[in-house]
Amino acid sequence: MSTYALLADLPLTIESYALEGLQLDVSSGFTRRSTIVHLHGGGHEGVGEDVVYEAEDQDALQAAGAVQPLAGTWTLGDFCAHVDALDLFPVEPRSGETSRLYRRWSFHSAALDLALRQIGRPLHELLGRTPQPLTFVVSLSLGRPAEPERVTRLLQRYPTLRFKLDASPDWDDDVIAALRATGAVDSIDYKGKYKGTIVDTPAEPGWYRRVADAFPDVWLEDPDLDADGIDAALAPDRDRITWDAPIHSIADVEALPFAPKMVNVKPSRFGGLERLCAGYDYCAEHGIRAYGGGQFELGVGRGQAQYLASLFHPETPNDLAPSAYNLAVPADGLPASPLAPRPSATGFRWEG
Repeated sequence: MSTYALLADLPLTIESYALEGLQLDVSSGFTRRSTIVHLHGGGHEGVGEDVVYEAEDQDALQAAGAVQPLAGTWTLGDFCAHVDALDLFPVEPRSGETSRLYRRWSFHSAALDLALRQIGRPLHELLGRTPQPLTFVVSLSLGRPAEPERVTRLLQRYPTLRFKLDASPDWDDDVIAALRATGAVDSIDYKGKYKGTIVDTPAEPGWYRRVADAFPDVWLEDPDLDADGIDAALAPDRDRITWDAPIHSIADVEALPFAPKMVNVKPSRFGGLERLCAGYDYCAEHGIRAYGGGQFELGVGRGQAQYLASLFHPETPNDLAPSAYNLAVPADGLPASPLAPRPSATGFRWEG
């Protein structure tokens, strides 16, 4: 039986819903806003988190309020299909279809949480899986000019941390040497698949190759293989190339230039419960490893992504560090990797 088939027929009653805005200044130098979706029914509440990045889209959603026709008695699958047919944006989203996927997931995940709470069972029990300790990495940009001290300062306080770092053409020999000396880098993100964003990074064969040579044992995420010379430059390293930004569906995995060893399966980026479950099943059937990624969640969304990772890919370099690591100055006493399993007694939530 497919993963989705284990969930699609769950009964679901929705009486009303509400939206809650969250906001936080995070370490990457911007103010993150998100919206918590609260679905109510049968004396229970289900929650999900909208991680659309544009603040204007979050403001518009919250200002419009609970205007969608969600009340009724459904199966979980029918409700998710109903949500997919709605226009959840009061104004056209600035980032188009990707933002639509993020928002759909917030309602799907809230519905999954509510359906499970209404029957009094946790997600892992329905799936027949046992949550495992969750390996995570801390994702960092070192700024421009690069400051490897951002890594070393964290390691002084948390010596067992592992990192996923955003690479940059301005990394000189000293920066690379300092990062190599930590022995704490698990993956390098070339940011080569972002176009028209604030994190766009130009592709050039020389610095791609220099980074790959400097870190011969790490994963190499999202190189721009379409840029001149890049495919040839990274040809010896295809087995450690992973993909994140392009992956929204099984079709995106199949469209990659070669069969991947590992891809990032972000629940919000897949945009729906059926698509996400199909993605997990596809990777398992084709021997493709998966890892999870965060979206600067401020609320329940991070825990839900951690929960799924603990069930489907707990041992990979999941970019799902506890949200407190996103603060400009993370507090003392944060948990180390791996995270102990913390599923709620019922529903789709990760405690703490």
